[in-house]
Amino acid sequence: MDLKHWKLEIDADNLAWLWFDRAGSATNTFSTEALEELGSIADHLAGMPPRGLAILSAKENGFAAGADIDEFTTISSAEQAMAFTTLGNVVFDKIAALPFPTLAMIHGFCMGGGTELALACRYRIADDGPKTKIALPEVMIGIVPGWGGAKRMPPLIGAANALDLMLTGRGVDGRRAKKLGLVDAATPRRHFANAVRLFLAKPPAPHKPPFAAAVTDWPVVRSIVASMSRKKVAEKARQDHYPAPYAIIDLWKDFGGDVRNIPAGHPASMASLFAHPTTRNLIRLFKLQDRMKAMGKSGLPPIRHLHVIGAGAMGGDIAAWAALKGITVTLQDLAPERISPAIQRAHALYTKRLKQPHLVQAAFDRLIPDVEGHGVAKADLVIEAIVENAEIKRKLFAGIEPRMKEGSILASNTSSIPLQELSGVLARPERLVGLHFFNPVAQMMLVEIVEGPQTSPEVMQAGQAFAKQIDKLPLPCKSAPGFLVNRVLSPYLMEAMLMLDEGVPGETIDAAARDFGMPMGPIELADMVGLDICWAVGQELAKPGTPIPKKLQAAIEAKHLGKKTGRGFYTWSKGKAQKASGTGSVDLKPIADRIVLPALNEAVACLREKIVADADLCDAGVIFGTGFAPHRGGPISAIRERGKESWLRTMAELRAVHGDRFVPDTGWDTL
Repeated sequence: MDLKHWKLEIDADNLAWLWFDRAGSATNTFSTEALEELGSIADHLAGMPPRGLAILSAKENGFAAGADIDEFTTISSAEQAMAFTTLGNVVFDKIAALPFPTLAMIHGFCMGGGTELALACRYRIADDGPKTKIALPEVMIGIVPGWGGAKRMPPLIGAANALDLMLTGRGVDGRRAKKLGLVDAATPRRHFANAVRLFLAKPPAPHKPPFAAAVTDWPVVRSIVASMSRKKVAEKARQDHYPAPYAIIDLWKDFGGDVRNIPAGHPASMASLFAHPTTRNLIRLFKLQDRMKAMGKSGLPPIRHLHVIGAGAMGGDIAAWAALKGITVTLQDLAPERISPAIQRAHALYTKRLKQPHLVQAAFDRLIPDVEGHGVAKADLVIEAIVENAEIKRKLFAGIEPRMKEGSILASNTSSIPLQELSGVLARPERLVGLHFFNPVAQMMLVEIVEGPQTSPEVMQAGQAFAKQIDKLPLPCKSAPGFLVNRVLSPYLMEAMLMLDEGVPGETIDAAARDFGMPMGPIELADMVGLDICWAVGQELAKPGTPIPKKLQAAIEAKHLGKKTGRGFYTWSKGKAQKASGTGSVDLKPIADRIVLPALNEAVACLREKIVADADLCDAGVIFGTGFAPHRGGPISAIRERGKESWLRTMAELRAVHGDRFVPDTGWDTL
C-alpha cells in the first residue's frame, strides 16, 4: 500500500503495527486524506486479518489531536461539515468492526478525534506519565464529539462519567483513565511493545463498567441523567450563549450519540451548531491560541534558572508554576516567614496537578527559598514581583543589576507601571522586559510580554519563549499605563462601582454582566482581586475628571478589601460571596451596556495606539486575561457583531446623562 500519513508493518507473529505519522506536521491531526488512508488500511486488514492490530503514534508529543482545524475552518457550508463528520464516522466504524483484537497505545495528548479513534478500538493502553491527557474537548470550540465519542464512551464508562468529560472538555491522565475504565491498562511508554504482545497474546474480555456507572446509560434512566446534566450546565452557561453542551446531552439522550441520526433543523445538528456565532468565535479563539503559542517559538536556549523577588500571591505563584514546569527557581523575600506561605501553596498545587509522590517531590526540590538572594547571580531570568510602587522597584533594580550575570534578563511583573518609569536606573535598560502574569497564575493562561522603548528585540523574543516554555500564552504589548488587559478592565470595574454609588445593587450589576456573558460580575470580581489593588490600578489609569467611587473608598478606609479580608462589597464565607437572591424584573441589558462600553472604548483606543499588533490579539488578550465573554469573541468582535453604529448610539445616550467618560475614542472611525 502506498501510504503518506500511516506506516503499516506485519511482524513474524502476524501482529499488525500501525503508526500514525501525519506528513508535514509536528502533530497528528485527521485531515480528509489521513482519514481516507485509514479507511483503506481497515479494508485491507479486514481482507487479510492479522492476529491483532496495535495503533500507535510516531510523533513524540502525543497520539492524535483530533480533526485538522485548518481544514475544518475552511469548510464553508453545513453540508461540507456534515460530509467531513460522516467520513470520520464511516472510517472509525470500520476500525470498530474489524474481526480481530485492536489496541490503541496512547501517549501524550489524545484529543477529540484521537480519543474517538482509541474508543473505536477494542482495547486501550495509556502511558502512565504526567503528560498523558485523554479528552473530548469539542465543547470548547462550540461543537459536539462527532466521530463516535458520544456513542462509544457512555457504554464504556457510564453515561454520568462520559457526560462529565464531554461537557467540560476536561482531560484525564493515564492513571485516572484506568480508574474510569477509559483505558484497560496504564504503563510507562518504554514498555509499550511488550504490553502490545502480552495483551494481544491473551486478549481479555472488553471492559464493562460497574453496575452503578452502567445504570446511568440505561434507556429508562437517561431522561433523569439528562435532566440533571442540563440543570448543572445551566448554572454555568446559557443555551443561547453556548448551545454545544446542551447539544451533547441531546445527542446522547435522543440520538444514540451518532450525529448522523440528528435531523438537519434540530438545535443539536451539525448544521445548527456550524451556523451559530458562538461556534465561529470559539474556533477563531482556538486558532488565536495557536498563533500566540507560535510567537513563543524561537531558537533561543530555554530558561534553566529563574530567580523571583517577592514571594507574595503573584511572585510566589509564578515561582511555583515555573518549578512545576521543570525550571530551577530561587524565591527571594525579606524573611523566611514571608516565603513560607508560597511554599505551602506550591505543595498544594503540585499535589493536585502531579499526584504521584516522586513527581511532587521533584517539583518541590526545584523551588528553593533564597532570603539572601544568591540566585540573582546565577539566574538566566530575574522576575521582580514586589509592591506596585515605581520608586521601590527602581531602588531594587539599581541594587540587583550589578549582580546579574552577562546575558541574563530582568523582568517586572508590574500590572500597570510603564517600563520607561523603571528603566532609568539601569546601566543596560535593553534587557528589561515586562512579564505581567494574571491571578490565579495556575489558571490564567495569558502573560503580557511588555516592550519598553529600550527593550531589545532579542529580549522580547526571549520573554515570549519563556511564556511558551511554561505553557502560557504570550501577548506582546507596548509599554503604556495598564498595558492592554488592565487598561481595558479598569474602566469596566470603575463604571460598575459608580453604579453602586447610585444605589444599583451589586447583585443586579453582576447579574447584568453574566447576562452579557461574563463568567463573573464586576463587583464579585473586584472583591476577588482585592479592592486595594482595584483602587491602586484605578488611580494609576483614571482619566482626568473621572469621579471617585465613594463606596470603594469607604471600603478601603474600613479595611474591607474583599475576599482576602472576608468582607468587601460582599461578605465572604467559605470562599463564596454571600449575595441576595434574584434581581426582580429589572431590564439587565442597559446595565450591561453601560458597564461594558467603557471597556469596549478602551479596547478601541488600545488598537488605535497599537498597544497590541491587531484586533485579533486585542480580543484574545482581553478574553484570556479577563475572561471577557468568550462566546462574543472579545471586545472588537462584540462591536462588529452588534454593529458599530448601535454601540455609538448607546454611547451618545450615556454621555448625555453621565458626561465625558462616554466620549468615543477616535479609533471608532477606523474600525
